[in-house]
Amino acid sequence: MNDKPAAAKASKSQVRHKSGGRPVGSQNPHKPGLDARFAASKLLAAVVEKRTSLDGMLDQDHGNPAFKALNDADRALVRAILHSALRYLPRIDAIVDELLDTPLPDGAKSLQHHLVVGAAQILYLDVPDHSAVDLAVEQANRDPRNRRFAKLVNAVLRRVSREKNALLAHFDGVPCVPEWFFDRLTQVYGRDHAEAIARAQLEPVMIDLTVKSDPVGWAARLGGRVLPTGTVRLDPFKGAIPALEGFDEGEWWVQDAAAAIPAKLLGDISGLRVADLCSAPGGKTAQLVLAGASVVAIEQSAARLRRLQANLDRLKIHAECRLANLLDIDDAEGFDAILLDAPCSSTGTTRRHPDVFWTKGQADIEKLASLQEKLLRHALTLVKPGGRIVFSNCSIDPSEGESVVARVLADNPHIARVPILPSNWPGLEKAINSLGEFRSTSAIFDWDGGLDGFYAAVMTKV
Repeated sequence: MNDKPAAAKASKSQVRHKSGGRPVGSQNPHKPGLDARFAASKLLAAVVEKRTSLDGMLDQDHGNPAFKALNDADRALVRAILHSALRYLPRIDAIVDELLDTPLPDGAKSLQHHLVVGAAQILYLDVPDHSAVDLAVEQANRDPRNRRFAKLVNAVLRRVSREKNALLAHFDGVPCVPEWFFDRLTQVYGRDHAEAIARAQLEPVMIDLTVKSDPVGWAARLGGRVLPTGTVRLDPFKGAIPALEGFDEGEWWVQDAAAAIPAKLLGDISGLRVADLCSAPGGKTAQLVLAGASVVAIEQSAARLRRLQANLDRLKIHAECRLANLLDIDDAEGFDAILLDAPCSSTGTTRRHPDVFWTKGQADIEKLASLQEKLLRHALTLVKPGGRIVFSNCSIDPSEGESVVARVLADNPHIARVPILPSNWPGLEKAINSLGEFRSTSAIFDWDGGLDGFYAAVMTKV
């Protein structure tokens, strides 16, 4: 940073505690908010160091014990801290590094997480700066590994607070995606589009609902608008989703607008036997049932299958739910249509799930692409002649989409592509490529809230 903010840097050599020195900060064992900050640092470490999915750790029933032990307000704070910290992590790391004389010791990873959690609150959340600083110092004091760095934490975060605007402006050009991913985006989409995707990562996301019927009416009742896809997008609101009108009655469910498209690509499925493979959490299954199909929902995870069944129960929707590994399925009757929303790197959903950048890597993309191809080839054996199959996922990497379908079609003469016609999808035309496949990124649409990245192709057995 050539044009540095004015204050002197914090020096670790100057802030180590002398033997017997009193730790900085309060030693109140019940200091409000401290447990939340410890939980945030712990979960941030799990994402960055152990590549643990954030969604699982934040589950109210089966999540991380440190998170489950918090009250509702502190849980909400931890979610906000983690989403901000992960969404802006490259910038926060750059700012923290700039304010240190020398890099932190190799064994001080937990200290780095404390600093990131503190800086995220100061830079991006509506948390009083003095509270963020004080609690970060308290964290350091109570951690034997970091106690000697308590004054360093205090000095660095006070500078972040004092020079917030200058630091944010100076590091505004740092892409908030990992370098490996930005390079991959540039190779695929070109630098301008890659930069647009990185910027879109920072845009606020909206809550989308799929409704059983009358989207215009529900948009009016809940406060929102109907997107070209038929999804109801809510205006920003405060409060809990289950408290909204229609939730208890099962009139709608939360489903991103992009995620609601693949089920519609099967066309008229009334009276048909349809398989929803990899079906949890159940939004697509519900769509298929409401379209008039007899649906078999298949999921290989028992926990996810329970979640699927609970969601269908709330919606008062019935489907045959099976616990099975897709590659082991041998259905003698066959299916008239199949929806395979395959497991993927989820890089199209990083606006909602910023941990994906830090839990996935290039090797994961290659591994998942191989799995997707196996799943698709097997799924094609389950569809009847003349039947249709939709293959989709929420990755924006073509190796998990276009490349998989191209290989399968190239050596399977009994499977043909069914081009998606732009005329059938008004408002979404620019997301349909020359082959008649859906390919969206978060940077394509200028709707308020945009659209997640995803891929979808339609095929038929001839």
